[in-house]
Amino acid sequence: MLAAFDEEGKLVNLAEAVPRKQHFTCPACGEAVRLRHGSVMRPHFAHISLQNCRFYSENESAEHLGLKAELYKSFSAFSLVEVEKLLPELGQIADLMVNEKLALEVQCSRLSKERLHERTQAYLEHGCQVRWLLGEKLWLDRTLTSLQRDLLYFSANMGFHLWELDLDRRCLRLKYLIYEDWHGHVHYLVKECPFDDNLLTFLRLPFIKQKMASYYVKMDQQLLTYIQRQLAGRNPHWLKRQEAAYLKGTNLLSLDVAAFYPQVRPLESETGFCQITQDLSNFYTAFFQYYRSQENKSIQRLYPPAFYEK
Repeated sequence: MLAAFDEEGKLVNLAEAVPRKQHFTCPACGEAVRLRHGSVMRPHFAHISLQNCRFYSENESAEHLGLKAELYKSFSAFSLVEVEKLLPELGQIADLMVNEKLALEVQCSRLSKERLHERTQAYLEHGCQVRWLLGEKLWLDRTLTSLQRDLLYFSANMGFHLWELDLDRRCLRLKYLIYEDWHGHVHYLVKECPFDDNLLTFLRLPFIKQKMASYYVKMDQQLLTYIQRQLAGRNPHWLKRQEAAYLKGTNLLSLDVAAFYPQVRPLESETGFCQITQDLSNFYTAFFQYYRSQENKSIQRLYPPAFYEK
């Protein structure tokens, strides 16, 4: 933790300065905390006993502490920001609160689906927006994990997107126009903003009018071989699709590869997206209508949702 009360009852923020050694207390539970200032971890406070504190845990990583401090310094140059904002009515603490209405959660480790939904919903019901910013262990690579799927955001200008934090490079990263192919691999574009720039403006980027981005993906001409292997391996996803094909009087393996075009498609979630509340059905419909009219089925050009819904 980076915030604590000193002996005079003043809130000390270690992202700003390291105070002299004295007695400190937790802003949430009032119990004693100790200032730790070593050579490995950045200066932070730690409870002497966590028995009576339901807000904090003592398993923060150096990355988590460092990112909170860096974000505080960055946002404080342009906005009103509080680090480790106590929200007793929600029973939780926001890693950072910007302009009293935007909660930033620095997530460096796995989080249960139930806890993620609970925390997200609590912010929304309290009238706050929340942005989950992912540490290195949760960065998006070639496939989406179930947790990453629940951390997706959506806008007409940039489609499905995720936010990542890079402590080494000192930047906030946006991975956007995320689409998924039949192999379960994701395709996307990337933008970065250094911590020294205005991060709040960058966080607004998905909802700002801008030049339309796009990219190309070549279609897999060996897709049927891949599907055959998945069926032989009893992959539940492909067995379900094969069953649906049988009910229509056909067989997936008897189809031409063009029947699987477009091979790169909008993301889906069987249980719904945690951070996305808008109805995406018009986007899905417009997306597939557009590609049905394309003659060249060896390549696919991906656009933002706003393009398909014109």
